[in-house]
Amino acid sequence: MDFEKSAKVASRLESVASTESTNTDLIASATGQAAEWPDFSVLVTAEQTAGRGRSGREWQAPAGSSLFVSVLLRPTGVAATQFSWLPLIAGLAMSNAISGFAGSKRAMVKWPNDVLIADKKVCGVLSELLGDLSGVVVGAGVNVFQNQEQLPVPTATSLAIESIDVGSLDELLAAFLTNLKRNYEEFVALAGELGGSELHAAINAACSSIGRDVRVVLPGDTEFVGRAIEIDSLGRLVVQNETETRAVSVGDIVHLRHN
Repeated sequence: MDFEKSAKVASRLESVASTESTNTDLIASATGQAAEWPDFSVLVTAEQTAGRGRSGREWQAPAGSSLFVSVLLRPTGVAATQFSWLPLIAGLAMSNAISGFAGSKRAMVKWPNDVLIADKKVCGVLSELLGDLSGVVVGAGVNVFQNQEQLPVPTATSLAIESIDVGSLDELLAAFLTNLKRNYEEFVALAGELGGSELHAAINAACSSIGRDVRVVLPGDTEFVGRAIEIDSLGRLVVQNETETRAVSVGDIVHLRHN
């Protein structure tokens, strides 16, 4: 595969025909050969045979139907406690990249980082911390060419189904990396303290969870229902009901039907 445009944005870009998981491969390379894999290095493929989603879920797709990419982020001068913002800015970057090809359609982000079109998932983002806490590998999988029968669940969609033409996987990847780099550079400039920033406002504006009634499934399978009202200054989703307000940092969010 030719990723000429994307390579101009990345510090280093490697493309492989197939792999089990771009995240696993990039983490191994960044850990074992750190000097050869600088900040904003990229690994990309069109076939991933053992991909993972959040909470260990499988992520599989027919060969050549999707874009799978992992990006190494080593933010100098940023405390590891601020790394929880990185999946949020990656979700924002992908939603903006897809929206740039989508005309009147707008891709939105379901907190923390699933990208949706008309409430159907088109992209998942999985971020994994490096063992030495020096950075994060952010992985994204985008449904590009699948038809409905090739998707695992009826709540998923693809760019082809939505009639969104990205031209090529290189065009889509270059758009994502360009948006991500812009967000990431602001994140580093602010030392990860995004609360009240323009980037914080953009994350809130692109989040389709806000203003929705949601069910929050917490670790241990405890649940509560409320209205999502904002993403706070720590990147947590604030959910409010008649009896309490909670700021959620970890958990699965289920969008309930619009009123």
